[in-house]
Amino acid sequence: MKKVFALLLAAAMLLSMAACGSSGSEAPASAPAEASAAEGSAAASAEAPADSEVAAIQAAGKLVVGITDFEPRDYKNEAGEWVGFDADMAKAFAESLGVAVEFVEIDWDNKIMELDGKTIDCVWNGMTLTDEVTSAMECSKPYCNNAQIVIVPAAVADQYQDAESVKGLNFAVEAGSAGEAAVNELGATATPVKAQSDALMEVAAGTSDAAVIDSLMAAAMVGEGTSYADLTYTVGLTTEEYGVGFRKGSDLAEKLNEFFAASYADGTMMKIAETYGVQAAIIAQ
Repeated sequence: MKKVFALLLAAAMLLSMAACGSSGSEAPASAPAEASAAEGSAAASAEAPADSEVAAIQAAGKLVVGITDFEPRDYKNEAGEWVGFDADMAKAFAESLGVAVEFVEIDWDNKIMELDGKTIDCVWNGMTLTDEVTSAMECSKPYCNNAQIVIVPAAVADQYQDAESVKGLNFAVEAGSAGEAAVNELGATATPVKAQSDALMEVAAGTSDAAVIDSLMAAAMVGEGTSYADLTYTVGLTTEEYGVGFRKGSDLAEKLNEFFAASYADGTMMKIAETYGVQAAIIAQ
């Protein structure tokens, strides 16, 4: 009897579905963007394993990105909105996941602690792929080339044209940065400050002889037509590559690698890079 009832119930459901399908009202051809994003997010979450950070981000509805004020990677425009090459790429990546993006300004020296403490979901701020970083984070493939370069007052630049000549200088460096590591490797004196922009302020104020910062930042902030017209860059101390860091074991890193490959192939990555003048540094994906 139970089997007969189950068969009758199934038949009734099929008839009901058929009737709904043949009614005059049809779903609209295209759903609102918000609904589409939500559906895509839900579908992706359903396919992801239970411990997936991709699924967790989509369930939360946002990607929290740890940054510092670092033009042209991440900085605020006149409207107070975070922009820059990394900021715009992070927005595009979040959109591809069907979530919003939230930027959190962090102390760069504490980036690993912030990540492990889950106050942020990733570190995306022109981060050099050092041994410390790659051992502590699940990192993306490199996407930009960079170098650590010496910044000095333009009036004395001719005195500092090689690594040997700058060893006796007192350097301002961002704490926990590749610039600090480069100065330590050089054997020179390093005074840690909170951000690379603070290192430039120290040199401009005369409280430090020189700074070591990323070449991409120097191109945007040092020299004629910039905020630091009286400063210039001289010696290159290192060459390096940038990557994005997630928590160890996170599947977000591979998801970002897929996004990088797609955005490089369709020209989106290069278009954003050209907006901020960093196209020469882009690494083919």
